Amino acid sequence: MNELPLFPLQTVLFPGGPLALRVFEARYLDMVARSLRGENRFGVVAIRQGAEVGAATTYDVGTSAKIVDWHQESGGLLMIVAMGCETFRLSETERKPDGLYVGRVAWLEALPPQELPSAHAPLAALLRRLLEPLPLYRKVTPAFDDAVWVGARLIEILPLALAFKQSLLETQDALLRLERLAAGLRPLEEGA
Repeated sequence: MNELPLFPLQTVLFPGGPLALRVFEARYLDMVARSLRGENRFGVVAIRQGAEVGAATTYDVGTSAKIVDWHQESGGLLMIVAMGCETFRLSETERKPDGLYVGRVAWLEALPPQELPSAHAPLAALLRRLLEPLPLYRKVTPAFDDAVWVGARLIEILPLALAFKQSLLETQDALLRLERLAAGLRPLEEGA
C-alpha cells in the first residue's frame, strides 16, 4: 500500500497515455514541485461529483502518472505533460488543509500486451486516423497490434461519457474492454 497525492480531473488516464495539464492552483503547483523533487508520481482520478477547482468526490480506480515535460508560462501558469504509469485502487482518501487530496492506494495488476483480434482491426484503423493530428501523442510509441494499447488510446481521446470511460478503465480484460468500447461506438455510427 502506497500513498499518492491525487489530481482529480474530468478525464481518465490509462497506463502509457500522455496527459497535458495547465497547473495554476497553489495546491497543485506545490504537488508538482514535490513530485519533481521526489519520486515523480501522482495519481490521476476521475471526478464522480464536484469540480476540478474545489472539492470533489472521485472514483476509486485511477492511474499513477509521472511528469515527463514541463515549462512555466507568464503569470505563473505551469504547463506539464505527464505519462500514465500504473493503475491503482484507492482504499482511503484524505483532503489536506491546503485542499490537496492524498490517497492510500493498492496497485492493480497490469494488463499484458495482447494481440489485437482481426475483428477489431477497424478500431485500430480509426485510432491511427485520430492520433495523426494530435501532437501530444507524437512521442508515444504506437502498438496498433496490441488490444490493450488500442483500447486505452481510443478511450482516452474519444468524446465518451466520463462514467463509461471510467468503467472501461476498471475492466481488467483487454478483449472485453474492446467489445464494450465497440458496442458503445455503434450508436454513434448509426446516428452519423
